[in-house]
Amino acid sequence: MASRLYAWARWAVRRRRWVISVWILLLAVVGGLGASLHGKTSTEFTVPGVESQRAQDLLKERFPPAAGGVVRIVVAAPKGATVTGPTQQKVLGGALREAARVPGVVAVSQPASSGAVSADRTIAYSDVRFKQEAANVPQSAKDALSTVMRPVQKAGMQVELGGSAMNPQTKAGGPAELAGVVIAFAILTVALSSLVAAGLPLVTALLGVAVGVLGTMFVSRFVTMTGTATTLALMIGLAVGIDYALFVISRHREQLGDPETDWEESIARATATAGSAVVFAGATVVIALAALAIAGIPFLTVMGLAGAVTVLIAVLVAISLLPAVLGVFGERMRPRRRERTAKRPDPAPGAWGLAWARTVTRAPAAVLLVGVVGLLAIALPARDLRLGLPSYASQPDTSTQHRSYDLLTQGFGPGFNATLTTVVDTDHIPKDQRQATVTKLRGALAADKDVTAVSPPVSSPSGDLTLMAVVPKSSPDAQATTDLVHRLRENAATVAHAGGTLYVTGQTAMAIDVAGKLGDALPLFIAVIVILALILLTIAFRSVLVPLKAALGFLLSVGASLGASVWVFQQGHANGLLSVAATGPVPSFLPVLLIGVLFGLAMDYEVFLVSRMREHHEHSGDPAEAIAQGISRSARVVVAAALIMVAVFGGFIFNEDPIIKSIGFALAFGVFIDAFIVRMTLVPAVMALLGRHAWRMPRWLDRLVPDVDIEGARLPALAPVEPSTPEDRVDREAALQL
Repeated sequence: MASRLYAWARWAVRRRRWVISVWILLLAVVGGLGASLHGKTSTEFTVPGVESQRAQDLLKERFPPAAGGVVRIVVAAPKGATVTGPTQQKVLGGALREAARVPGVVAVSQPASSGAVSADRTIAYSDVRFKQEAANVPQSAKDALSTVMRPVQKAGMQVELGGSAMNPQTKAGGPAELAGVVIAFAILTVALSSLVAAGLPLVTALLGVAVGVLGTMFVSRFVTMTGTATTLALMIGLAVGIDYALFVISRHREQLGDPETDWEESIARATATAGSAVVFAGATVVIALAALAIAGIPFLTVMGLAGAVTVLIAVLVAISLLPAVLGVFGERMRPRRRERTAKRPDPAPGAWGLAWARTVTRAPAAVLLVGVVGLLAIALPARDLRLGLPSYASQPDTSTQHRSYDLLTQGFGPGFNATLTTVVDTDHIPKDQRQATVTKLRGALAADKDVTAVSPPVSSPSGDLTLMAVVPKSSPDAQATTDLVHRLRENAATVAHAGGTLYVTGQTAMAIDVAGKLGDALPLFIAVIVILALILLTIAFRSVLVPLKAALGFLLSVGASLGASVWVFQQGHANGLLSVAATGPVPSFLPVLLIGVLFGLAMDYEVFLVSRMREHHEHSGDPAEAIAQGISRSARVVVAAALIMVAVFGGFIFNEDPIIKSIGFALAFGVFIDAFIVRMTLVPAVMALLGRHAWRMPRWLDRLVPDVDIEGARLPALAPVEPSTPEDRVDREAALQL
């Protein structure tokens, strides 16, 4: 691999103007398509085949009005008044009549006649049902509803909007995310000791992310895609794009520290060695994200593929565009010489990394024991992990969705926001037995200890489909509500005996079904990822124990990250610090997503760190010195890369979307733990304990495993400085002053 990348990089440097032009043209074409022909992103996380989705499909087919999206208008009377007062009734009634005229509205319920008034008559609600599904209700219609309710607000009443059609769109690019990029630039400046060198990773990463995200937007015209997918592509693409460029540039500047090294030769070698690690690490990220398709959930598959494509573009940028751009800067990328004095001599390169490696390997068993016990302690809360989808309680306190949730809880109880819909298919029940079957079912549902009320049955025009709303006593995120859904479905056998079919659906049931589906897929996904890690790292390092150590370390990182996520989002610690609006289950797809993304990112650091150890071991044969020199030569870059990822992911913690917030936190915490505890601490400790055994592999396996040479052992001898063209013949000393 290294030899091919070496030849490719020399070609890219010599034809740098063409390479840069092609990337700019690609950005223009993809950007034009994404900006002008993009589709609409969805706010729904649905899973075909689960019971709640089958019920929705049945309603859409045989009872379309019941399948439409709902905007629930919640009103609260001013202090000392009621919503049933003459003035309030008059204003509210007029506004609701106007709401019925909004395009797409098929029905508007009246609070007084539908029993939608709280016991103290201070809170009421009206359901505005659209002919479109919830995800397809246009924003213009929602804005029109806000407009027609202004007279109600002017009359002193509070008006908030909730319901299935009010799921907010995911947004990214706020001040916190931009702050993460600024912090990344500061870290790059310190790590590379050059403003020019620090700016290059940002420029190339932003170009790659722009191509990836805009391409994703164009694809959304043809494929249903959630807003979370584009934000995830932005988040991962930006982080890995900066890191991959940092790996190559730091190796390039390290080589240019030798004044006899030709800059063109250095670019080629940096691309061959660090670039090989980038290609290998990037391939693991791409494969891990693409493996999200194993879960068999379309929205998760699209999310994974969007992230995988963006990472693939970041790899291509690092091994093609970056060498070309480095060729443009040429001699100016060489580190400036510092005048040395007897009083303050320059520290040896990687001195602190060397000191850290020697400290860790001095008592490796103790370091390993403390590190593993500490990570297991952080992972302990993960035992109580509950999966779900955020309710409106998780939206920001200032959002209308959150305030409508609070008003409904105040007026009708916590279970009202978790209302379930039972759908009974009576097509195969004799007509004279349908009413009796439904009546018996309603009695059974109402008898459950966790049910507050069951609405009267509503039949479709054809009479072969019956709906009943079931109001639990507990909130949407409570475990009791999940248990209730499972108990209600136990009545399916009784209905089936009469010839019918019972379904339980609604937003709460859908969230529970998605969580169940993803929970079932989690063990298989973990097994696939661990086996994948063992295979890829065996190929990379031609060792059995090194991949096993890497996989176990990865599992510790995932466990710690999940434990911290449960501690914050489910148990409610540090909520004020992180602006978490309400506690609740961890987003159902977070563990699968975390495992896929963190696996790839963890392998980045593993490959970059251990490849430098193996490179030194190949030359010296001394395993102890290989550990010390590997850490010494890569510690600065690994630490900088990890801090950059933490900064980029950390910026998304303050996104208003609760799903993006939890993903940003889990990834930022996971990368921090994996880089600083697992890779920089536990890896050298384990390698010291293994000694020479770390690099051994059975002969039969050695013959089967291909030799990819990511360390560049077969590259030609280093060429001295020899400018190849007149424009490259710059005065070396003058260039070093820039």
